[in-house]
Amino acid sequence: MQPFLDTAIEAARAAETIIRRYYLGDFEVEHKADASPVTIADVECERAIKQVLSSAFPDHGFYGEELGREDADADYVWLIDPIDGTKSFVRGYPFFSTQIALRHRGELIVGVSNAPMFGGGELACAAKGLGATLNGESIRTSDVDRIDKTSLSLGNIGALGASPAWPRIGQLVGDVHRIRGYGDFYHYHLLASGRVDAIVESDLNILDIAALTVILREAGGDITELGGGDIDLDTRSVLATNGRLRDQIGAYVADWDEARDAPSD
Repeated sequence: MQPFLDTAIEAARAAETIIRRYYLGDFEVEHKADASPVTIADVECERAIKQVLSSAFPDHGFYGEELGREDADADYVWLIDPIDGTKSFVRGYPFFSTQIALRHRGELIVGVSNAPMFGGGELACAAKGLGATLNGESIRTSDVDRIDKTSLSLGNIGALGASPAWPRIGQLVGDVHRIRGYGDFYHYHLLASGRVDAIVESDLNILDIAALTVILREAGGDITELGGGDIDLDTRSVLATNGRLRDQIGAYVADWDEARDAPSD
């Protein structure tokens, strides 16, 4: 596992060099069919990541946010979001990250989440069986095991609020100790390092959370879809906990139906 992880970190650092060159600079912004922005930095970062990974592992496939799929039926497939949070990148605030994960025959086994401009930089990474680290230090989830002591972070609140499941989520909001809405990479870094206890989020895709899934699991947490389904390529929602609150919080969202409750494209 270590060679995979080391190479993924190298690829994330290659993207970081490009990000630092463009951040707060003058560049054109285009928009995809879904109105989400994309910049030259997104494309250049993904190319740099692929170059590092393919040089080390020429038989591996790719599933990227900007460049699409290549040999995606290979045993090993890299999942890449070069700048997760392009809207933040474009607006000039540092709430974005590079997400790189490795999937082996359907199982996520390596994850790197790098937010180079956030504070002094945050690099979280993990590989199956090797534990998780944040900026080189081992991390673990919290030991909170009661709803009334739980710090809960909500992501994409507008999408959650528009779903039929919102009344039960609203009840959960009233029952926990504290509510925050950190979003994107950051609340997963907080959860994996024991600073929040659970996350409820919808309107996302696998490239947003693949790497974070590995990191959280290796830190002692758990992560599924809101209704309890496994994290997979079609995932659109997340219930993530510190590993001790799964049953209690899961009861609030047990009836979440991915087809019914998730926003349409």
